[in-house]
Amino acid sequence: MADQPADPPAYHTQRWTHHFEAIDLEIGQLAKTCRVPLLDPGVIERVLHNDALVCGTQNERAFTKLRQLLMMHYSVRDKAVVAIGQQETMAIIGDIVERLRARFGDQLGTPRPG
Repeated sequence: MADQPADPPAYHTQRWTHHFEAIDLEIGQLAKTCRVPLLDPGVIERVLHNDALVCGTQNERAFTKLRQLLMMHYSVRDKAVVAIGQQETMAIIGDIVERLRARFGDQLGTPRPG
């Protein structure tokens, strides 16, 4: 009986990356719609605590969905840490944040110092 080839480790990373990208792209789009400076310090926590005053415009439906997707992101992150480890998970998230910054510019909050 021949050994079954193991899934390459990159498969798991790609799967988690795709999952995070889908969630985080929609988070970025909703943050832009609601004019929420999501990358500013403390803003994510305010959204998670249902503080709609962080919005630059009123859109209750979009804000509710933004909050739900943020909660989903953290749930998926916890699962990814168990599956592929914290270091790999944080590297994936860091790459996605950089792509979101490139896509949305300063619309999501304070630009990265540099």
